Amino acid sequence: MENFKSELLLPAGSLSRLKTAILYGADAVYSGTPDLSLRARSSFPLEELKEGIEFVHNANKKIYLTLNLFSHNKDIDKLSVFVNTIKELNPDGIIISDPGVFQFVHDRIPNIPLHISTQANVSSYLTVDFWKKMGARQCVLSRETSFNEIVEIKQKCPDIKIEMFIHGAMCISYSGRCLISAFMASRSANQGACAHSCRWKYKMYLEEEERPGNFYPIEEDDKGTYFFNSKDLCLMPKLDKILKAKIDSLKIEGRTKTEYYVAQTARIYRKAIDDYYSNPKKWDSSIYMKELETLQNRRYTLGFFNGIPDDSAQDYNDTSSKSDYRNCGVVREINDNKITLELRHKLSKGDEFDLLSPYQFEPYKIKLGDIQIANSRKVVDTVSPGQVNQAIVITIPEQDVNLFPKYTIARIKIK
Repeated sequence: MENFKSELLLPAGSLSRLKTAILYGADAVYSGTPDLSLRARSSFPLEELKEGIEFVHNANKKIYLTLNLFSHNKDIDKLSVFVNTIKELNPDGIIISDPGVFQFVHDRIPNIPLHISTQANVSSYLTVDFWKKMGARQCVLSRETSFNEIVEIKQKCPDIKIEMFIHGAMCISYSGRCLISAFMASRSANQGACAHSCRWKYKMYLEEEERPGNFYPIEEDDKGTYFFNSKDLCLMPKLDKILKAKIDSLKIEGRTKTEYYVAQTARIYRKAIDDYYSNPKKWDSSIYMKELETLQNRRYTLGFFNGIPDDSAQDYNDTSSKSDYRNCGVVREINDNKITLELRHKLSKGDEFDLLSPYQFEPYKIKLGDIQIANSRKVVDTVSPGQVNQAIVITIPEQDVNLFPKYTIARIKIK
């Protein structure tokens, strides 16, 4: 165990996000397709998934595929097709939550490691031990498990790998066990189609028994309208304790989020993890928190790290992002000292933005002069990302151009 390092596990909701995660330092990624996983909005066709797995393995990294839905009878016929597909793809693991699905897959492809999904809501060493005896190799603990509980589970279950969430959105229910979306929007979270009803604004009223039909609004103060809305999980302030405890895999949530989110979380947590192992005594979370604040977020919380949180983990006022930064674009091509940047944000002459190199932590500043459109070579003062694959050409000093390979991400601070 002297060479032990916790695995940094990133979401990969598409092929480009998969490649972005690997470029920026992920040890492993997790992914799925709409028919096979709980993430119904995944955009990962089978052919691209094959390419992604080959890309990951060529980089000597790992990829886990998700099969974490709660099964209904209509899903059973698909399982044989899934098993045959898995045999062909040969991932490094399959993430499952349903006991029946687990047994079905384990009996037919016992050579591929099976992981227990957070959807299974595992929060005790008794349950981890159960899954180990069933044949699971890795167990994703629920977000509702405190750190002290996780440490105890790790001690009492040394023969199975333990995975925990360190960053991402929180669920108002035990992870994924919510039916608010199903009732209100006919979109079931348990089948991967959550409408995120917990983020909506609500008005509450009282109806007095003797006055049916007369509704009285509940008005305490300006709070209370977003009463389901949790802040986002961020355990960077506690990452040193997590690494010291030798938790096997550290998971970042967000398979539907942008390439910018994947790049930023990967590069920041990669840097933080590597810095801790290099010099744990001088490790300081504030260095990395400054960068994490540039991500769109609903403010951050430690979630259940210290136990059941109080209302400080909720934001009752609004669900808008507290970041001043936005995704600006992604590098799609490099020719000599010219970079083609596919746009994600409006840019004008004189604007400043950052290129986030996977090879250095300090952002690289760019100030735009005349803007050259990539396809037409037309020079303009303003350009927007509205058109399909709209891109601009940026000239970089020759000595710096290798800092920005394909899939490098750019960000801009909004005014």
